[in-house]
Amino acid sequence: MAAEIQPRPQTRKPVLLSKIEGFQDVVNTAVIIPKEDGVISVSQDRTIRVWLKRDSGQYWPSVFHTMPGESSVQHRSSHQGGVTVVLFVLEMEWVLSTGQDKSFTWHCSENGQQLGTYQTAAWVSGLQFDVETRHAFVGDHSGQVTILKLEQDNCSLVTTFKGHTSNVTALCWDPVQRVLFSGSSDHSIIMWDIGGRKGTAFELQGHNDKVQGLCYAPHTRQLISCGSDGGIVIWNMDVTRQETPEWLDSDSCQKCEQPFFWNFKQMWDSKKIGLRQHHCRKCGQAVCGKCSSKRSTIPLMGFEFEVRVCDSCHGSITDEERAPTATFHDSKHSIIHMQYEPTRGWLLTSGTDKIIKASTCSHSIVSVLFDRD
Repeated sequence: MAAEIQPRPQTRKPVLLSKIEGFQDVVNTAVIIPKEDGVISVSQDRTIRVWLKRDSGQYWPSVFHTMPGESSVQHRSSHQGGVTVVLFVLEMEWVLSTGQDKSFTWHCSENGQQLGTYQTAAWVSGLQFDVETRHAFVGDHSGQVTILKLEQDNCSLVTTFKGHTSNVTALCWDPVQRVLFSGSSDHSIIMWDIGGRKGTAFELQGHNDKVQGLCYAPHTRQLISCGSDGGIVIWNMDVTRQETPEWLDSDSCQKCEQPFFWNFKQMWDSKKIGLRQHHCRKCGQAVCGKCSSKRSTIPLMGFEFEVRVCDSCHGSITDEERAPTATFHDSKHSIIHMQYEPTRGWLLTSGTDKIIKASTCSHSIVSVLFDRD
């Protein structure tokens, strides 16, 4: 369940170092050029631009190309709807793709031959792949994540799991710790312990709007998430986290035993008006508003914002347990795509405001801007 909207703590202001003219439309995606001081961007106006840093310290589009409205190349389409995610797996020489037609396919990158396909429950918006085990992680608009075992020309369903109340918007896989992160329109992130084989799931609540992108920095064990509200959160994953409890069912408050408003028999017998049901985020008990009047952060449970807790749990939470495990930053634009380059520690974000920003995660959140205005 999404956390109640709260102001972000520890907000840091970005520091702008440079700004250039771009004259581009909304940027759908942007990637950092490996081993180069440059960026490739793709916009809704069908333009592809390569931005390289000049001696002046500014970035200019060294390559500019506009794709035609309709391709003149004959090809066989593997999707009947729009393509949503594409992954290239160099080790396997595979191209994985998903579409709005509720299909997941993989092709041979050498000859373009389709090797296999799988029909998903809803159209897919997140895709990750583990080379060692050949497992594909597929997140869709029903909020479900599906794990598939891929072979050269077929696949098998391993398992499915669902913890989000809305569509999955982003996936991120850590092959070392064997942990999968999923972001959603319900404002939450879930950390799935795939390697532990215990089905453990940890919630992370730190966004006030839908999560748009996830990246993982393995050398520092930090998860980086961005939201459509412009928020960038850097999570410390090198801590022992706790699972959030299941919400318990009850016809009366499990603290004061006052009946809830649907418990007509107890209301009649006790001659008391029924109360609204709430749940303590720490213990999961069903409680009334009077017995859960306090709020607290519980960072080790993923609650970086203050959430409802019962009075007894509030008194048991120590200052050390309230210590934040994440830092919050404002990118100053509505992010639709994010990429992290771990070698240099660069974070690249593009937004609906036609801006590309390159950042460093070790210091302030903005170091380079690409803008059309």
